[in-house]
Order: sequence, then C-alpha cells, then structure tokens
Amino acid sequence: MEENWGMNITKTDLVWAIEQGYLSAEQAEQLWQAWTEHKGLLAMEEERENSDSPPLRFDFANVAFYFGALIVIVAMVFLGTIVWDALGGFGLFTVAVVYAVGLTLVGQWLYFQQKLPVPGGLLITIAVWMTPLAIYGLQRGFGLISLDDPSVYRNLSTWLVSGRFPLAMGTIIASLLALRFIHFPFLTFPLAFCLWFLSIDIPPLIYGETVSFTTAAHLTLGFGIVCLAIAYGVDLRWRRSRGDYSFWLYLFGLISFWFSLLATGQDTEWYRLLFCLINLGLMAFSILLKRRLFMVFGVIGVFGYISYLAFQVFADSLLFPFALSALGLAIIAVGVLYQKHYRVVEAYFDNLLPPQWRNFLPRER
Repeated sequence: MEENWGMNITKTDLVWAIEQGYLSAEQAEQLWQAWTEHKGLLAMEEERENSDSPPLRFDFANVAFYFGALIVIVAMVFLGTIVWDALGGFGLFTVAVVYAVGLTLVGQWLYFQQKLPVPGGLLITIAVWMTPLAIYGLQRGFGLISLDDPSVYRNLSTWLVSGRFPLAMGTIIASLLALRFIHFPFLTFPLAFCLWFLSIDIPPLIYGETVSFTTAAHLTLGFGIVCLAIAYGVDLRWRRSRGDYSFWLYLFGLISFWFSLLATGQDTEWYRLLFCLINLGLMAFSILLKRRLFMVFGVIGVFGYISYLAFQVFADSLLFPFALSALGLAIIAVGVLYQKHYRVVEAYFDNLLPPQWRNFLPRER
C-alpha cells in the first residue's frame, strides 16, 4: 500500500466516489478543499525551506532592520542636500562611494557568510541608494549643474547629462546588478521608484516646458499600465515563495494607474460609473493574480463611488441609507464566505478561463 501514498487525487476521482456512493457531494467538496489547502501549504513550506529569501515577518528584529535602513537613507539624502558645499562635488562622490563599498562588503558577509539575508540585503539596498548621491556629486564636481533648479527641463542634452536622468538610470542599473548577485526582493524598490520618477520627466521631454496637467496625467497612466505589465511578467517568472520581486512594481504601477484615472476623469456620471467598474475589475484581478494590492485599490475606488452616491446623488432619499446598510452587511457576509472558501472561489475563477489561459496566471506557490 505504501507505494500508493504518492498518487494524485483529481476531481474526476471524487466524482467517481460520489457516483459509487462512497462520498456525498458535500463531503467530496469538503475533502477537495481540505486537500487543496493541505497541498498548497506543503508546497509553500518546501519552497521556504529551499529559499534564500524568506518572507518578511513583522517581528521586532525585521522592523528594527527596515527602520534602521530608512534612517540611513534619510541621513544620506540630508547629507546630499546641505553638506555638498563643505565637501564639494568630488567630496560628496567620495563619501557616497566609500559608504557603498563598505555597506556592500558588510552586506555580502551577512548575507552569504552569516546566513542573515534580511540585514545583509538591506545593507546592499542602501548601497544601491548611494548611486544617485555619487552621480550627483560627479555632476557638481564637473560643473554640469548650475545653481538653477536642475529639475526644470530645458533641452534633451541637458536632461541626459545634468538633469535627473543620470541619477535615475544609474540607480536602475545598480539595482539590476545587485539583483543579479543576491535574491532580495526589496531591491526592486529603488528600481520601481526610479522608473516612476522617470515617468515624471517624460511629459516635458516630449512636449517641452509647457505641459498640460491632463497630458501629464495621460502619460503617467500609460506608465502605470507598462509598470503593471512588467510586474506581471516578473510575477510569472519567479515564484513568490522565493521572494516577491514584483510587489513594488505592482505598487508603483497601481499608484500611477489609479491616481491618473482620477486626474484624467471627467465630471460626468458615466465616467464615475466607468471608474467604479474599473475598480471592480481590479478586485477581480486580485483573485485571479492572487494579489491583495489590487483588492485594496479596487475597494477604495468602489467605496468612493458609493460614498458619492450616498452624499450627492441620493442625499435626500430616505430609503438609500437602509439599502446602503444592507449592501454593507452583504459585503461583510461575502467576505466571511470568501475567507472560509477562498480556495474554492479561486479555483472557480480559474475554471472560468480556457485551459490554455491558465498557464498565464501567477501562482502563489
């Protein structure tokens, strides 16, 4: 009998058991749900054991690690803004390089030798953040930045050499190089941030100094869609149990996409309804992609639309508060049912798709 313990049970087997009278339909559904959850937990535990980038836990040690890293990054930004006169451009470059080299060496020692991936990865991430400071120091040292505001767009050559473009591109390259050598998902944060930062410079690069707010919002909307597409590709490529490399890309993509929808919105009832439907779509994507971020943005959008209906459209209706209360209770009930049977719900949504499409869904393994 022992050689049969490794066999896989399918829904076809359970249907056969129901037809033979060994199980009731309710028992089969409960057994399938329990089996699915058990197999999923076993797979995730196996991946965690083989992973060199364990999932983030909000215990005291990890909070201290990340909080300390944030303080160091803020200190370096403070250094670059107020002390460059005393150090000079090349002095600032030297300080940034010394910090980056020292942080990288200690980070590698913690990551590889001491088997402490979180503090080691954070030190290397801070080293990556030294890149814009070092480039800024070189720009100052060679006199490429005048006393005027470097954020103001003038022309393409100025933007490529003395503007913010070298800072962002250098940080992106440093992030990719660091990810090449260590598996630490938080390194995607400076990468995603700089991609978002570059999107701010795209409107004046295309249209010159005079860019309308609507045009800038449309371009940011496009960046959000591209960033979400990149995050989706990363999500398909790497298993999340080995490190969530797409989280920050999803976050910055959703921020750009969602707020651009608000900024480009028209003051019409049809657009508000469309915005609500888009947010309902984000909630559906949350289930398909196994991403809670989409659910958060979708719920905020739908709640905003319902609030608008409550306080603007149906402000004088006596029945609307009761209907709204019933809707809220119904949503809570749906949430409770989803929490208890989320595996079945996710499997149901997966089964709605054609079989050849299911391979294009990320799996939370």
